[in-house]
Amino acid sequence: MSKTKSKGGQSTPATVALTQAKAEFTLHPYDHDPNAQAYGEEAADALGLPYERIFKTLVAETEAGLAVAVVPVAGKLDLKAFAAALKGKRAAMAEAAKVERVTGYVVGGISPLGQRKRLPTVVDESALGFETIYFSAGRRGLQIETAPGNLVRLAQAVTAPIAKL
Repeated sequence: MSKTKSKGGQSTPATVALTQAKAEFTLHPYDHDPNAQAYGEEAADALGLPYERIFKTLVAETEAGLAVAVVPVAGKLDLKAFAAALKGKRAAMAEAAKVERVTGYVVGGISPLGQRKRLPTVVDESALGFETIYFSAGRRGLQIETAPGNLVRLAQAVTAPIAKL
């Protein structure tokens, strides 16, 4: 994997964050279908990757406010486990309009990095089992590949078993 500087209109706040941190990453563009509803599955299929290697970024409301969950496309977010990882009791998925306003990204292109406001972040511990993982670069049709440790470090995330596979 090479350190990839964003060029050719591929720069997003997420790629800027990785570049500024001098983290190695690779960008993987693909043709996004505007009719796609399952963005993570679309990315995995387009890039020929197993669903376990692509991670989706979800935002939920907790007692303490909004928080980010990063889970494999192959699974679903376990809201109880997510709340517990944040030392809370409950969580519920946040409204899309609020998520877009707070993160600065559109649904289907929300990256866990480079958000307008840094939110508490939990990455599913399964990410640590891979040399590299993929997640949204902040735009539909563009994925970042990097070591899971880069994501955890730059998002100041904790890891926990928050996915139901």
